[in-house]
Amino acid sequence: MIQKKIRIAITGTDGRMGRKLIKATIQNPDMTLGAAIVRKHSPLIGRDAGELVGCGITGVIITDQSDLLVDHFDVLIDFTHPKGTLKYLALCKTYRKAMIIGTTGLNKTEYEIIKNTAKDIAIVCSSNFSIGATIMLKLAEKVANVIGEHTDIDIIEKHHRYKIDAPSGTALAIGESIAKTLNWDFNKHKIYSDEYSMAPRLAQKIRFTAIRSGDIVGEHTALFSDIGERIELSHKVSNRIAFVKGALRAALWLQSHKAGYFNMLDVLNLHNI
Repeated sequence: MIQKKIRIAITGTDGRMGRKLIKATIQNPDMTLGAAIVRKHSPLIGRDAGELVGCGITGVIITDQSDLLVDHFDVLIDFTHPKGTLKYLALCKTYRKAMIIGTTGLNKTEYEIIKNTAKDIAIVCSSNFSIGATIMLKLAEKVANVIGEHTDIDIIEKHHRYKIDAPSGTALAIGESIAKTLNWDFNKHKIYSDEYSMAPRLAQKIRFTAIRSGDIVGEHTALFSDIGERIELSHKVSNRIAFVKGALRAALWLQSHKAGYFNMLDVLNLHNI
């Protein structure tokens, strides 16, 4: 029996990530582009999504009327901004559509809304959809479990000059994972380099340093330093296609789930290793 292609809706079509997602979806043999959605009054409205990314005519016309496209997609992929994400989340809940959320800068209340919505629909929500970054997250847990209690822990992240949130969602996820492994209250054990830089170093603290410079796509380092030795775990992204590959992999994985809140550790089956 021929398996039906999964239909994908892409939001933020007028952004760099949105365009890369459109092109990769069109080129993926297991998917078909069902909808391309932009913000209200975008100058791209009315254009063919395929032509926009150099893939020829697809018949998928870019629009800001997402509610009129619910019969055209199975999974919606959103890498926009918190306000937009909540709008698309409500749409997906109403029409029982699965959702991939890669938006950063979400606050605690917004995450709670997403988690509650996942009782009705399937959602993969992650601060970083890169497969390499997800593996690094798991490695940081393993190192923390062995030496975290008696080392100085630093998480250093670098991004482009236009990234607003700091520390990055990925950096915070690494820190939260380390804190959980060590049975620490994350909020009591985190510090920021701009708040504390004087010696002596405070014990049992996870210190975050954020750098915003140039066009850096994304770099993260987890540093475990002891007297005489240190362990550095680093991951660098040179092209946003790394996030695109992970998001599309997550979309395919969601086909077998009707509801639930998941992340890339679930998609890659890394929780129990």
